[in-house]
Amino acid sequence: FCRKTSKDAQSTTATRILLTLLSLFLFTQVFGLSSVAQVVLGKGNTGQYLSINIAFGIGVTLGIYAAGKISGAHLNAAITVTQCVLGNISSKTLVAYVIGQFLGSFLAAATVFALYYDALYDYTNGNFTVTGPTATAMIFSTYPASNVSLQGAFFTEFTATVMLILGILVIHDEKNNGAVKSAQPMLTGILVLGIGLGMGLNTGYAINPSRDLPPRIFTAIAGWGMDVFSADHSWWWIPVTAPVLGSLFGVLLYKLCIEFHNQPGHEAEPEKEQAAGTETS
Repeated sequence: FCRKTSKDAQSTTATRILLTLLSLFLFTQVFGLSSVAQVVLGKGNTGQYLSINIAFGIGVTLGIYAAGKISGAHLNAAITVTQCVLGNISSKTLVAYVIGQFLGSFLAAATVFALYYDALYDYTNGNFTVTGPTATAMIFSTYPASNVSLQGAFFTEFTATVMLILGILVIHDEKNNGAVKSAQPMLTGILVLGIGLGMGLNTGYAINPSRDLPPRIFTAIAGWGMDVFSADHSWWWIPVTAPVLGSLFGVLLYKLCIEFHNQPGHEAEPEKEQAAGTETS
């Protein structure tokens, strides 16, 4: 047997990460997208807005439990890009992660489409549309509410992603008051649930390019056409860019407001003050 070179080992690792993310993002997205399909196609009789948020939270939780040790549970391209900018992962790893995320999300959309094809056909009479009384494109990707401007939609996605990354950093920050490892996936799922419950009205809270763009591409191919990109003043680019910018800003905000104050030099100051108070009492 020949010995593996370092390049071979890196290639094997990248492939393993890519395939893992593909399968797990598929797993995570199927929970979320199928819950939307059930609510829309069931005309509110088989679920409500709350059930969609719960399903996405469950999918995220299980995805992180399954993928955390292998890939660090990179299920969001915005956060993956942020990690690369911070120097925590290499550009090659970034590419592998994002490809896995996008392929998994695309296949999840295809799976839900196949799962609910009969119901889709019955609901729309075979006419798949982005807008109108029997619109179904929103099952797979996000679209803004009719009363929300592009600027408002951008700010919503930006702010929701800031809250997402802040919550994730709080949950995982061992220098602060981070949660135990076994509880982190569940708390992250609850975080996603909370964002959906509080900030989902305007845009449906994409907060993740990997969650939104691949299913949109799938719907363009599967019968909805290029309207999925031109609808709502070409809204499609906002769920791609706003989460990335929101994630970067959220990390900066966390560092300025919390992390820099948890450095070793700062930890001693409260102890000195407490000791001084004890001496004078």
